[in-house]
Amino acid sequence: MSAEKVIEEKKQGQALLTEQKEGNHKKLFIESYGCQMNLNDSEIVAAILSDQGYNTTHLLEEADLVLVNTCSIREKAEQTVRKRLEKYNAVKKINPTMKVGVLGCMAERLKAKFLEEEKIVDLVVGPDAYRDLPNLLEEVNAGRDAVNVILSKEETYGDVSPVRLNSNGVSAFVSITRGCDNMCTFCVVPFTRGRERSRDPKSIVEEIKQLVDNNYKEITLLGQNVDSYLWYGGGLKKDFKNASEIAQATAMDFSQLLDLVATEFPKTRFRFSTSNPQDMSLDVIKTMANHQNICKYIHLPVQSGSTNVLKRMNRQHTREEYIELIDNIKTLLPDCAISQDMITGFCGETEEEHQETLSLMEYVKYDFGFMFAYSERPGTPAEKKMEDDVPEEVKKRRLNDIIQLQQQHSLYNTQKFVGKTVEVLIEGSSKKSDAHWKGRNSQNAVVVFPKGDEQIGDFVNIYVEDCTSATLLGKRV
Repeated sequence: MSAEKVIEEKKQGQALLTEQKEGNHKKLFIESYGCQMNLNDSEIVAAILSDQGYNTTHLLEEADLVLVNTCSIREKAEQTVRKRLEKYNAVKKINPTMKVGVLGCMAERLKAKFLEEEKIVDLVVGPDAYRDLPNLLEEVNAGRDAVNVILSKEETYGDVSPVRLNSNGVSAFVSITRGCDNMCTFCVVPFTRGRERSRDPKSIVEEIKQLVDNNYKEITLLGQNVDSYLWYGGGLKKDFKNASEIAQATAMDFSQLLDLVATEFPKTRFRFSTSNPQDMSLDVIKTMANHQNICKYIHLPVQSGSTNVLKRMNRQHTREEYIELIDNIKTLLPDCAISQDMITGFCGETEEEHQETLSLMEYVKYDFGFMFAYSERPGTPAEKKMEDDVPEEVKKRRLNDIIQLQQQHSLYNTQKFVGKTVEVLIEGSSKKSDAHWKGRNSQNAVVVFPKGDEQIGDFVNIYVEDCTSATLLGKRV
């Protein structure tokens, strides 16, 4: 579930809008579901199609091409996409030339269903095949179904400048790895997004430079698993051991990449997500400590506090190793916020194992978390080999225990800021009040304060006067 943690409910299914390119006459309607990687992929698709004469629209009725970028982590996402496809097809009756396509992680698994059995889409395109869109669209226009769900060893879209969709113009995401090699038994990502590969650091620096030149103030480096970033000239992470001695000796790992971009762009704030406990090195923590402009926030999914459950999940870390990592973070980065992903009710979870999760949470006191009851995903090792045997009501109760405890810890952590001054990057108006700005501090806490003469994208110092478990309230110093 690592990639899923940045699922922002408010962004689910938004029709994405970009600047209109003169001379483009065709209209593209594109919606994304799932993780931040998917939103970022939609930006890559918009860039590829922009060269094919498409501008984005948020009016479904006028679209020539409708694409939905799918996620197969949670069942809910899948049902939502089905409902959307029904809606598109209703519109298609009015606008018969409109073409409908499914992109992303659900593409592989449902291609036969969507295309042949239900005939609800014209094209199906997997996460590594977006460059093939122009050819696929030609096939569709010639009246044929078009499918490309082949997963690639090389594709990182390193040379495609993503068109920023619906962006606040302040913070942007830059993908640095694709795919995942961790075969966690509950997760579909390795099967839908393929094996792990990293992107050329030169192309990463160039993309960041473009963003900085366009006044973006904060960049999040993105990957299913950013800590295992490894550039040795291209190719899959797992083939590194076969690379030449010189390639191995001059390879760049995540801590070096982080150091490179933070040094190169000292006025830009950097974040990264998602981290994997087994791959997070002390070097990364030390790099964070060395740079003022790397935010003091780590999203560190644990999934369970029980070593036995972690083993069944095929997580490559134990409870003890995770605690050691937490201790190192707290020693080297005492003001660092830490958030979690937690799955409760995984196959065979006992009451005792659940209590171990709660006691781990007590130990870490996470700033916030993304908590889910286990739901079996088709095609995963757990679905094939394990019984989903924790009753639904037990899952619900355990999830509730975890959420309640997390809320206490969130409040405990936000209260620590009261009476202190924090640096905030203004992202926009507060959801609840147009008279207030909202932004985030280094620890990723949301800060709300009355508007003065500031502008979106300004860094300001805010004295924190009060808080809720989710938000700091203050005034400008």
